[in-house]
Amino acid sequence: MDQEKPTVCVLDASTYVGFWILKGLLSRGYTVHAAIQKKRGESEVEKKIKEMETTVEGKLVAFTVDILDYHSILVALRGCSALFCCLDSSDGYDDETVDLEVRGAINVVEACAQTYSMHKIVFSSSLTAAIWKENIGSTKDVDERCWSDQEFCRKKKLWNALTKTLSEKAAWALAMDRMLNMVSINAGLVLGPGVAQQNPGSIMSYLKGAAQMYENGVLASVDVSFLADVHIRAFEDPSTTGRYFCFNQIVKTEEETITLAKSLSPLLSLPPRYEYQGGEEVYADRLRTTKLNKLIEGTAY
Repeated sequence: MDQEKPTVCVLDASTYVGFWILKGLLSRGYTVHAAIQKKRGESEVEKKIKEMETTVEGKLVAFTVDILDYHSILVALRGCSALFCCLDSSDGYDDETVDLEVRGAINVVEACAQTYSMHKIVFSSSLTAAIWKENIGSTKDVDERCWSDQEFCRKKKLWNALTKTLSEKAAWALAMDRMLNMVSINAGLVLGPGVAQQNPGSIMSYLKGAAQMYENGVLASVDVSFLADVHIRAFEDPSTTGRYFCFNQIVKTEEETITLAKSLSPLLSLPPRYEYQGGEEVYADRLRTTKLNKLIEGTAY
């Protein structure tokens, strides 16, 4: 059965989420092209991928790519029937990194359009591409139809939200123009083993404006193993379409914020000897995951 499974690509496989998707695909018997962006030095994850390449009997092939070099992406995609696009910056986001990721997303989707074996793109995005606008609490239900306001993100310097909004919109526009089959997974704050050490900048960029997200019921988190599973399900289920919000928990009490801060230690710290007193206001959540629930149940739409 494993031999019948198609070859797929994960780009960038060295990101926190990308590596978990890579592991999930290999455990299911897929042959994987692990596309890794050129960096100044080799990360620990890159070393792990190259070590894995020698131990999984031809099921993993590593490629070095430059997301601004369309041709290097084409090489990694050759023979693949799906792409899991996981662009992210472990160093965080600022006004200079926005354009880089947007241009990268465009190049990746265009390369998919020129890869004749390509059947589906699973584009890893963020809830921050959907929740931010001038009056964040004015929408009763926040679901996959919502988009963050770009000018508001610029004004408030919400660079993660701006990057994810612009790159996802650019990917959707090009995918529709090229008639590509694409779905996006809009994840909450990604949590998991070693995340504070491996993905610090991205976490802190996501949490810019966390107090406002919390007070308006849109601060959500997702376990990375669950997130990786959802990406793979979105590929395997032929009925998936459009965007999918993906999270395990909405943080809506003071106790839950303390638990979150502890899970991200030492990135986030509590005051010395802080103890939860209880009795604080519980904020209502407004995020909806109707589409995700159907996907998990096996009826994607």
